[in-house]
Order: sequence, then C-alpha cells, then structure tokens
Amino acid sequence: IPNHFLTPGERQRAGARLYRTGDLVKYLPNGDIEFLGRIDHQVKVRGFRIELGEIEARLRQFPGLQDSVVIVREDAPGDKRIIAYFVPESGAEIDLGQLRSFMREVLPEYMVPSFFVQLEAMPLTPANKIDRKALPAPDASTLIPTREYIPPNTETEVKLTAMISELLHIEQVGLADNFFELGGHSLLATQFISRVRDAFGVEMPLRALFEHPTVGEFALQLDIERAKGEKTAARPAIKRRDRSARRAKRSDLGMDRDNHA
Repeated sequence: IPNHFLTPGERQRAGARLYRTGDLVKYLPNGDIEFLGRIDHQVKVRGFRIELGEIEARLRQFPGLQDSVVIVREDAPGDKRIIAYFVPESGAEIDLGQLRSFMREVLPEYMVPSFFVQLEAMPLTPANKIDRKALPAPDASTLIPTREYIPPNTETEVKLTAMISELLHIEQVGLADNFFELGGHSLLATQFISRVRDAFGVEMPLRALFEHPTVGEFALQLDIERAKGEKTAARPAIKRRDRSARRAKRSDLGMDRDNHA
C-alpha cells in the first residue's frame, strides 16, 4: 500500500521505511513520543479545524478521570458542538467548573468543549473500543452542575432566561446558571448579544457576557446600561431646550438694541 509509507526524515536511518499509522503524536524534548489521538478524528467546528485527539490528550491530564473521549455532535442543523464524555475514577468527585477552567487554561477557547458529560462507563464495541456512535446525547441532568434553581423575578431576568432557554435548547434556566456552562460558546454568545440589542435596545459589549456569565449578573449589568442610556437620552434634550432658549433671548436682546438705536 504505497500511500501508507513515507520517506524517512533526518531522525531515521537511510533506507528505512515509515508506515503512516494515522496517529497524532508529538516529540517530547527527551525524545519520547506523546500520543495525542487519531488524525481521522479531525473535524471542522465554527470555521476552525480541530484535532479531537489533542482535546482528549489534555482532558486525560485532569486528575481523577479514568476514561474520556471527545466527539462533535450536531443535534440541531448547523450547530456543531464539542462534547467531552468522561468516567471518573472510583471514589473521585469531579467538579465540572474546575474541569472547564482547566481546559480553558490548556486549550484555545474554540477547542474547549461546550458540554462535559459524566458517565458510569463508556459504551464499547465488540472489539472493546469506545463506541462513539453509542454515546448518549447530552441532557440537562448531565450538563448543568448541581445548584439551587433561582427563578427570574424582574422583567429583564424573565426575558433573558427565555432567550437563553431558546438559544441553548435548555428547558429551565435560572439566575445562577452560567451561559457557558450551559453549552454556550463564542458564536452563540454573539447571537445572544444581538438578541439582547433587539429586545432591549442596548448595545452590550460581548466581553460583558464573559465577565458576567451568570444570568443574574448579566441582568444586573444590562439594567445598569439601560439606566445610563435613559439618562444620556434625557440630557441632550434639556441642553437643546436650554440652547434654544438662549438663542431666542439673544435674538430678543438684539432686536431691543436695534429698536433703541
């Protein structure tokens, strides 16, 4: 199979033949080779070409994980998301917030999984390999970190929770829920900010969502910006009236001087 063989590089002896295995690896400074995954698991998500094996390699570095695998799902047309499945070691309790933070430290944002799903065991094929096609679709019970549900109260909170619920396909969204922990990513964040602008007439910067990712925090910042906008809109009107009055007064004074002359 000629296409599966390569011309040796400088590290190999002359006359040697190399077989293209399809494995994704990298040389370490000490000469060892670190296995990262399979090249045939390369995918394109939101315009970025991603090696799922590289994400899996970083995921395996997090303490307390017995097994892990990363796939891309497209449960809604055009909405591809990176999903990380893992099985914890016996007795280990995995904090999803810490796991997500760790992955953000070692990977660029576009490679951080949208969802982290904990399983009791990986589904296997008859050949005893992970059956990627049998991995379950994420649902609320596996996606959302356990926390007390805090319902929305204000008009702003009600509208925001409804927006996020529709955008992320999550049935129940509370004030303590984090946009990104619910499966949001940079593209969805842009869509969310656009919907906020249309619904509230306020141009919120995208960074506001990254700095205040929970619904309650973002609602508070949105209300602050709305209040600023209302004050700014009222102030020019007063100034315009003042200027018009001053111009009219100057005009009257000018006419009076002309009459006296």
